[in-house]
Amino acid sequence: MAIETSYSQARAQLASLLDSVVDDQEIVIVNRRGKQGVAMIAAAELQSLVETVHLLRSPKNARRLLEALHQAQSNRGEPSSLDQLRCDVGLTEEA
Repeated sequence: MAIETSYSQARAQLASLLDSVVDDQEIVIVNRRGKQGVAMIAAAELQSLVETVHLLRSPKNARRLLEALHQAQSNRGEPSSLDQLRCDVGLTEEA
């Protein structure tokens, strides 16, 4: 669950809040009087979320990724070599 705090409290405890965000993967919501609240998350977490959104933006790619996830979770399918994977995604010539 996210930590909620006021702007004044966040200013007074900024260093410890930032440590919690990074070290404990906490989300901190800073509530501001009369304005929208702001969320603090670790930069690495934000990058991961942005990358996930990018990968799932295409319905075709989302279906492929979800099918691959289901296969991996159910231990279906055969393992591929790195060279075969590169070929499958168009990074090299036919293997």
